[in-house]
Amino acid sequence: MDRVSFSTESSAQMPSSQRRSLLKLLAGTPMLPLGGTLAATVLAGCGGGDDSNGAAPASPSTPAATMTSASFVSMAAPDLTTPNAMATCTVGSQLKVSFSDGSSRTFKLGYQPFFLTGDKVPDGNGGTLIAGGIYDINNRPLMDTSVPGKERQFFSDCPDGTSLLTVPNAKVPGVKGNPVFAVVQFEYTDTNLANTDKTDQLWAELPSPIAVLTLDQDPTTGKLSLVKYHNVDTTSVHGLWVTCGASLSPWGTHLSSEEYEPDAFRQGLGGATTVKLDRYSANLYGDASKANPYHYGHIPEVTVNPDGTGSIKKHYCMGRFSHELIQMMPDERTALMGDDATNGGWFMFVADKARDLSSGTLYVAHWTEKFTDTSTAAMQWIKLGSATSAEIEAMINGGIKPTDIMDSVTTDPNDSSYTRIVLNKDNTKCWVRVKPGMEKAAAFLETHRYAALKGGSLALTKSEGVTVNVRDKVAYSVASSIRDSMVVGAAGYVESHNVAFPKRVNAGAILAHDLTGGQKDTAGNAINSDWVPKQSRVLLMGEDIPADLLGNTANPEKIASPDNIKFSEGMRTLFIGEDTTDHVNNFLWAYNVDTKQLSRVLSTPSGAESTGLHAVDSINGWTYIMSNFQHAGDWQSVHSKVKDTLDPIVRKNYNDRFSAAVGYLTATDAAISFRA
Repeated sequence: MDRVSFSTESSAQMPSSQRRSLLKLLAGTPMLPLGGTLAATVLAGCGGGDDSNGAAPASPSTPAATMTSASFVSMAAPDLTTPNAMATCTVGSQLKVSFSDGSSRTFKLGYQPFFLTGDKVPDGNGGTLIAGGIYDINNRPLMDTSVPGKERQFFSDCPDGTSLLTVPNAKVPGVKGNPVFAVVQFEYTDTNLANTDKTDQLWAELPSPIAVLTLDQDPTTGKLSLVKYHNVDTTSVHGLWVTCGASLSPWGTHLSSEEYEPDAFRQGLGGATTVKLDRYSANLYGDASKANPYHYGHIPEVTVNPDGTGSIKKHYCMGRFSHELIQMMPDERTALMGDDATNGGWFMFVADKARDLSSGTLYVAHWTEKFTDTSTAAMQWIKLGSATSAEIEAMINGGIKPTDIMDSVTTDPNDSSYTRIVLNKDNTKCWVRVKPGMEKAAAFLETHRYAALKGGSLALTKSEGVTVNVRDKVAYSVASSIRDSMVVGAAGYVESHNVAFPKRVNAGAILAHDLTGGQKDTAGNAINSDWVPKQSRVLLMGEDIPADLLGNTANPEKIASPDNIKFSEGMRTLFIGEDTTDHVNNFLWAYNVDTKQLSRVLSTPSGAESTGLHAVDSINGWTYIMSNFQHAGDWQSVHSKVKDTLDPIVRKNYNDRFSAAVGYLTATDAAISFRA
């Protein structure tokens, strides 16, 4: 399984005349659709791909057929007849490529990890680092001393957001082919050595590391090999808090996230608890009182340097809420942002300048029509405020406190100057009012409270991933489950939010949002963007079921609790990664938006979440689908029928369940190669 995505070394064995006519699966420009200019030949190799209609490859003198589509052939879900497949990252899917002459080729896919977290990896200077290793604010390794005599550096078992990219004039010692880089962030660490059964006890208590991987891309086969691992210094941004999903900006930077912003009021209303922030601070700074909650809950941006190092900054003007993943639009100014919260919002940021997120305007959506499982509901956007990152950061560094910004109380003050809002899933009572002149601080530092106060539809349940289909001008987002604030009459439901699903669906849904220009906010002011969501509908819905023989409580042939999503313009495919406790194994799915075909592409180890999803249409002519997983063997009630069988295998595969993989999908037995 040592092949790059959709490639093989067999191309090197072909006659030069055939190599010159290798298939270019995707255009060099990611926005260019399939077909048309994509002339080429599919090569058999190492046992060969299957030519489904028997057509022979085109000869150099014969005009090559153009590719018309690429689709995935679904794999079966593993079960206890194949326990090893359930206990590892398994790929049994195929990629089918069709051509204008009626021929097609099918390629088996596999999974290639760069490393398991906890592995020793090269630092590029002749030494090694620990993959996913965790550091304090002074870049000293944080040590797990919970078992005397076995002290070691903490490392994460939760790799998440990943971006694959290139940098002009890159030069890194050890790279023999093309230098390619991956930025990988690590969300959290489950447990320490002393805990024999993971309970997420360390969630949010350790700072999140982020790394730049230098990869050597073989120009002939496209294979990626790890050459250098660089841990990014996060001192200047006060460390990172629970970095989850990520995306690649159109200008080639890694847009990270900080979810579950700590509640500065410490009222327990939708943020991390007081004890978590204090423990995080103690681990990061060596002082439980030093971390300022307002430094966390933002969008960090990582820039990769030509030498394989990286620098980082945080954007404090994009709203402070449970950032999971943002998606920049093609105008390089408009960002759509998910909110991984219950009673969460659908947020938009429009930058003042392209490729510069340091200043702009923040909006929250309000549905003006009832949004249900069957409706198409119109929305409007409420302007929350405009700001620069520098002025918001100055407020934080100047010592602003939550009580300087607004009053927030949990008992009814019987005062009409307060507004009752709902935060978190339990319909928690909260009354708020903004202090005079503090609207800007409220908009950017107490975004959840202020957006609810201003009338935003804070009703979505864990709206995590966001992506965009540029050709059709449609954005996709997830609701990881349809419950609580989304369901009529349930806890946290608010009728005026106009999000009114008729029943709970734990398996969740994918939402689609039509994009357009010429829109005005609720105050009648023009929104300076052509990529503004105007209406929403359900694209895909999961299905809850009574527990089946394996223990699944959601239909295993449909999505459940979607999380990471990414869209490939070239393949016309929406990739969907799961984070569910309703499937015994979480899956990575491919949904073709034209054919409506849903295909299971990959199965993570049982108990693991599918993370790090990144679909890359072309890097130096090669296509990649990045995919990680985290917390293998995180056993829940859904695993009661399989745990005893699978736990010892998972422990053997993944370092007693302390490790997880960072990697990508590959073609294992045949080539789809490319030329410009």
